[in-house]
Formats: sequence, C-alpha cells, structure tokens
Amino acid sequence: MKRIAVRRSGVHGRGVFALRPISAGELILEYAGTIMSWKQAIARHRRFGKEGHTFLFGLSDGRVIDGSLGGNSARWLNHACVANCEAVESNGRVHIHALSDIKPGQELFISYGLSVEGRQSAAVRAQYECRCGHRRCRGTMLAATTYRG
Repeated sequence: MKRIAVRRSGVHGRGVFALRPISAGELILEYAGTIMSWKQAIARHRRFGKEGHTFLFGLSDGRVIDGSLGGNSARWLNHACVANCEAVESNGRVHIHALSDIKPGQELFISYGLSVEGRQSAAVRAQYECRCGHRRCRGTMLAATTYRG
C-alpha cells in the first residue's frame, strides 16, 4: 500500500501527504535527484527552473541534489517552522524520517533551514517568506540561526 501521495497543498503549490498512518521515527523516503556542484545547479536552475520552485538540496560536502532531474516525490515537501519530518544526510544521501506520528491526510513538512549570503534586506526576507501558518511560525524559511527578525 502506498504511504504518500503528491497533491495540491494549501501551504504552497504541491505537497506530500500521508495516505496511511506514519509512526514517529519511520523512514518515509529518500530525497532523489542528480548530484552536482552548486555552480552547475544554479546555472541549470537559471536555464530551466520554474518560477517559485527550487528543488535543490544542499549536502554537507558542498554538492547539491537537484530533485528536478531524476527526482521523486520528496522534492514536493514543503517547509514548516514546526516540521513533522526531518531530512537526515548520510554518505551523500538524504532520507526523510517522521519526527512525530502522522495521520492519513496530513501534509508532511521539513524545516528548510535555508541560509543566504550578505545582508538580509526586506526584499530578501520576502523571497523566503514562510506560509506554514503554524502558531509558532517564524515568518521565514531561513534557518533560525541565520534569521534576525
């Protein structure tokens, strides 16, 4: 039985939703795609990227997984300030695990933890606005350590 499905999200575009109960700690799926350098990924995104969608997942070794090329449902995971899933990197692979019990019909979320270079102007902050709607929403998809609201 399928555990997840991609469908329209009330948070942003498409999202990933549970089709059956998922237990805290359960491995849900791997973030798949083509591994490349950030330079290649940015150039490719400028040529082929869709407005409002970025499917790049940074790895600790400085490379990136481009989920738009050979990716799977994981690329549709939306951000939430209080996420119910986490991304765990190991040996250049990223696996999505449930942080809490998830009921059928619930959307799966990870915390993006994005960072940006330079000054965080109002325009930059607006570009990374969070729409999760959680009562503890920080208002941004930027990592808590980089955001100075």
